[in-house]
Amino acid sequence: MTAVAALYDIAASGGVVGGVVAAAFFLVLIGVAFILFLALRRTLKIAFRLVVVGIIFVIAVVGSVSLWYFVSDGRKGPVRRPSPPMNGRR
Repeated sequence: MTAVAALYDIAASGGVVGGVVAAAFFLVLIGVAFILFLALRRTLKIAFRLVVVGIIFVIAVVGSVSLWYFVSDGRKGPVRRPSPPMNGRR
């Protein structure tokens, strides 16, 4: 029980959350591009299909990078309190 309670004590940083959101956004759009590529198999030539998939791919990359940048707060780690001086005076 204490192991499960310990998991609720640690909060994910903004960078981790931003990375997960960006990766999910990227994977969803890549899935949409793949489905669209297969759906256009019989109706359009390969060059136009690749252009459409390439545009969706660029949107996925730019969107996921921008989500990761704006969601992360720029800190490198947890906030640390300053420690008292070594001689004990304040």
